[in-house]
Amino acid sequence: MSEQRGAKAALSHEGAFWRNLARFGATRGPEWWVRYSPPIFGLAAAVMIPEARRAVRANLRRLRGERGPLRDSLDVARTFTAYAGCLAEALSCGSKNQRLPDALLCGERNVELAANEGTGIVVVTAHTGGWETAGPLLARSHGREFILVMAPEPDEAARQLQDKAREAAGLRVAHVGGDAFGSLGLLKDLRRGAIVAIQIDRLPSGMRTRAVSLLGAPGAIPEGPLRLAAAAGAPILPVFCARTAYRQYLIDVRPPLLLPRRPSEEQLNEAAQALAGELGRFLQAHPTQWFDFRGESR
Repeated sequence: MSEQRGAKAALSHEGAFWRNLARFGATRGPEWWVRYSPPIFGLAAAVMIPEARRAVRANLRRLRGERGPLRDSLDVARTFTAYAGCLAEALSCGSKNQRLPDALLCGERNVELAANEGTGIVVVTAHTGGWETAGPLLARSHGREFILVMAPEPDEAARQLQDKAREAAGLRVAHVGGDAFGSLGLLKDLRRGAIVAIQIDRLPSGMRTRAVSLLGAPGAIPEGPLRLAAAAGAPILPVFCARTAYRQYLIDVRPPLLLPRRPSEEQLNEAAQALAGELGRFLQAHPTQWFDFRGESR
């Protein structure tokens, strides 16, 4: 029975089989394959994975309201094809097809403000187009190590494959479960000046959260990044990304937030709401760039 569950997980849309197939094409195929084939696979995924398609459609309606079945279908397709393009470009790292992407950085002054604090930086981001691209670019430009904090993936083989590509792009990946954001390791990383990035649009089971208003409805923001930044004395820097074309990205950096070492409940709530506001603003401006295929943000 366990072997059957393992085989089913490997063949799921998040499993090692499909990730290996995408990695093979991105690393071994010609450059034109990396550029032009992802939309085909993205559209196929939209057709073959109804639960992900429903999650994307629901998110689109939250972001821009009802637009009718035709507009919904077009925007669902745009979301899946954008994701496929990002995945192919990320998986090509460490191969002959690796290319440094072009990035338009909006809010460079905000990066400088955060860097001037003299500590590490807690970057909060979301699972949008190019979220794996922004960190290495910011880290390289400021001579800092970049650490991406993620919850463990269900498929260990798929996780290892993706992590190798991320490491080739200049990321160090730290997998944590539950509320382990305040681990001693991450605190040490911040205190020696590293950039630690955490997604705030994913809420795994058991995670402590702060209630907020998100996209005009009750929502939640993870509490871990707030506690981690406060303990380290580090600024919180909201950074959101969108893929605008082949290997081209927009990086939108918002003003940093500073919390005292021992924040009050009110201060934590205010910071969580500020982050929710920044997240909602970006998602509404780029609705087809939100890759929430599980509906975990609700």
